[in-house]
Amino acid sequence: MAQINVSEKVISIKIVYYGPALSGKTTNLQYIHKKISSKKQSEMISIATEGDRTLFFDYLPLETDIIPGFKTNFQIYTVPGQVHYNATRKLVLQGVDGLVFVADSLWTRQQDNVESLFNMKENLVSYGLGLKDIPYLLQYNKRDLPEIAPLEYMDYLLNRGEIRAPSVESVALTGDGVFPALNMISKMVIGKILMELKPKTE
Repeated sequence: MAQINVSEKVISIKIVYYGPALSGKTTNLQYIHKKISSKKQSEMISIATEGDRTLFFDYLPLETDIIPGFKTNFQIYTVPGQVHYNATRKLVLQGVDGLVFVADSLWTRQQDNVESLFNMKENLVSYGLGLKDIPYLLQYNKRDLPEIAPLEYMDYLLNRGEIRAPSVESVALTGDGVFPALNMISKMVIGKILMELKPKTE
């Protein structure tokens, strides 16, 4: 849940990028960090192995004035992709307000996508949550590579059932689709917050 400090007029929003190892989660944050205004830019913390895989999380705080009268702090995290860091994945999900699932488009990674999505759902259940409770979108990454799965197939694997999430195609290395995904999830989260705040202000 978003943290709302009425006296200080500050709303803190937590967005988590989830997905299998090497799907492009950290690359998303690196691109965002590089492109945002220097006035809003804060340090990005990254803890990685020699193979440049995020072990714990990336944290990129951004301040905006999107909600009138409130300063909105976005805290953006990634989870480690490797299965044996699941305790950290679960910890990073605590208090999440919006989810971006970064799926690898390569044919050879489709099973990894499915397993990571299932793992994300399991970890949400441990907090008494489901995808219906949280703004959520799919980011189909690496669309520039050869031998990628068709979008229809990826949708069949990852985006069916009761909850059909919006999706964005991306090439995180070049930035294609990175900000559209961030903007979309931000609007979804803010819309949910405004709906929750409305009865309190009437």
